[in-house]
Amino acid sequence: MKERVEAALEKIRPSLEADGGGIELVDVGDDGVVKVKLTGACHGCPMSQMTLKNGVEKMLKKEVPEIKEVISA
Repeated sequence: MKERVEAALEKIRPSLEADGGGIELVDVGDDGVVKVKLTGACHGCPMSQMTLKNGVEKMLKKEVPEIKEVISA
């Protein structure tokens, strides 16, 4: 499942990079919880939680339905 999550993140990265940010995969748990780290301009941005839940989590769940939640590590 980790490879599928990484492949999905590759589709998301260009949008984040366009705004000066980035995302790193930290862990994919057996429980379906994905831990990521927002980097660059995304790190510490007041909108980062919204980006994480409404953007990253939504896209990852679409690509990898086994994912239950995406959290910031």
